[in-house]
Amino acid sequence: MSIYQLPTDLCDHLPGATIPALVLESSQGPVDLGELGSALAVLYVYPRTGTPGTPTPDGWDAIPGARGCTPQSCAFRDHADELAGLGARVAGLSAQRLEEQVEFAEREHMPFPVLADPERRLGDALGLPTFEFDGTRLYKRVTLVLEVGRVAKVFYPVFPPDRNAAEVVAWLRGRENA
Repeated sequence: MSIYQLPTDLCDHLPGATIPALVLESSQGPVDLGELGSALAVLYVYPRTGTPGTPTPDGWDAIPGARGCTPQSCAFRDHADELAGLGARVAGLSAQRLEEQVEFAEREHMPFPVLADPERRLGDALGLPTFEFDGTRLYKRVTLVLEVGRVAKVFYPVFPPDRNAAEVVAWLRGRENA
């Protein structure tokens, strides 16, 4: 499969999937994914955030869904209180190393954990979509709403990334009003 194509069915198997009992390191310490998803949580998964002083790699902007990780994260940061008011915990996750996640979370003032999954343990357990870039396997952008240990809702493909948090809020509100 080409990294320049974004099939829409890559996450069709995820609704109803059980959240694995994995503990991943994060910007706020270890996070037990089974515990995170035991109530209501939003886990947004993204390819990678930029690092200050490091230029965007050649070809990155041509990959569908690759660009926009920082705007997506900042949108979840900006909607964090609203999501908490709806009873949802929030966490971000990419295949980046812990040091990169901590730096990003501090720089962008993330009030929630940003998880490091460089071995793609969650992705392998759930079958999350990935792509290869510069010899590294990265996650494709997907947002999961977790509830009672299962995937309750999948947002995929996510475009534009900076509107994803508002879409999640609207979906959660719609459930409240249903």
